[in-house]
Amino acid sequence: MDTVIWSGAALSAAGLVGLVWCIVLAMRARRAGLDDAALRARLQKLVVVNMAALLASLMGLAVVIVGIILG
Repeated sequence: MDTVIWSGAALSAAGLVGLVWCIVLAMRARRAGLDDAALRARLQKLVVVNMAALLASLMGLAVVIVGIILG
């Protein structure tokens, strides 16, 4: 069960790294001085990455909980 817990923790950490990356990209987009339409288009693409990172983090935490319960 240790392998399940550690793999879940790694998946959750990867999701957190993805979330931080989304924050960095959003800040860069805001500082770029784009017009409203271009900024909106760039941030809409970023929402997909953000949701994928949230899903990875959630799945990692679920795997950790399952590993703890079964262990």
